[in-house]
Amino acid sequence: MTDENFRPGLEGVIAGETAVASVEQTSLAYRGYDIQDLAENSNFEDVAHLLIYGELPTSQQRSEFTALLAQFRPLPTELISALRMIPAGVPMMDVLRSMVSFAGHFDPVEGDGPDELRRRAVWLTSVCGSIVAARLRLLNNQEPVDPKPGLSHAGQILYQSLGEEPDETSTRLLDLTLILYAEHEFNASTFATRIVASTMSDLVSGIVTGISTLKGPLHGGANEAAMEMLVQFDSAEAAGAWIQDAFAKKQKVMGFGHRVYKNGDHRAHILEAELRKLAVQKNQQKWMDIYDAIKTPMVEQKKIMPNVDYPCGLTYYLLGLPIDMYTPLFVCSRVTGWSAHFIEQAENNRLIRPLSRYSGPAPRTVKS
Repeated sequence: MTDENFRPGLEGVIAGETAVASVEQTSLAYRGYDIQDLAENSNFEDVAHLLIYGELPTSQQRSEFTALLAQFRPLPTELISALRMIPAGVPMMDVLRSMVSFAGHFDPVEGDGPDELRRRAVWLTSVCGSIVAARLRLLNNQEPVDPKPGLSHAGQILYQSLGEEPDETSTRLLDLTLILYAEHEFNASTFATRIVASTMSDLVSGIVTGISTLKGPLHGGANEAAMEMLVQFDSAEAAGAWIQDAFAKKQKVMGFGHRVYKNGDHRAHILEAELRKLAVQKNQQKWMDIYDAIKTPMVEQKKIMPNVDYPCGLTYYLLGLPIDMYTPLFVCSRVTGWSAHFIEQAENNRLIRPLSRYSGPAPRTVKS
């Protein structure tokens, strides 16, 4: 293999075709719909339908889709019992990974054709939200809450997590993050999920692989890492001093930079505008000052832009959600994109099997 064929991290390598999403320097689109358009004129349920079924729903399709989500939302009693046995100190991403796998034993969908895979994707979307909410309740020594009819998917997650019907702003902000996180082309977790599909494995295994990949702080875990960075400061001055010290020590600052976007993450711009409104409503300008004390030097001095994880971490924090829940909420959204890619891979499959460049010892023999 020649050196020009070697791309560490597969950077710049076109590894396949997809009709699910397009990620460009100047745009992000889900099946042809610009992310700004979707953020302003749709909700998560519509976006989930778009990704899983290929089109935005008609009025009747929307009703059927939301009814299906509601039908699948209650968790098996066996799964709740299993959740009770997990030690409190186990990270929620680990819990979600294990419980999605466990839920696969109670899969209500039979068959593996395209229609069954799409129905199973809807089931997994409901299951992930219910698992995260139930885990949080149990961690707080509270019993899991049954779903409340009539709430949106985002509202349902908040209701089942916190035990009270959320206000309109909180529901809208969580819904927005779910839209923004739903899909992002051949990122690490999606590509890993497609690899699983290419072996003709099952969708549950693909989603478990996606969760395992997303857990890493260089991928989905960045929203938690970014907020853990912010909460160590009690003032913008302290944050400003820290970032200059981080520059001097060449430390990595979480929530900034992106493999594809070099001039800014479109999703970050959309979410940050709403985050600033939320901070005003919650009377939490202090946190925006700390946020800006990190962001401004990164942009102006280092020319590195925030990615969506940076505003998302603070958004979830101002919604009263624990940091350990942030990446699992990412899963509650991205499960739709993973499923769409799994189905697409399965429908036009070729086993994904790249080559490698050997860098070990030269040929040698065993001597007696």
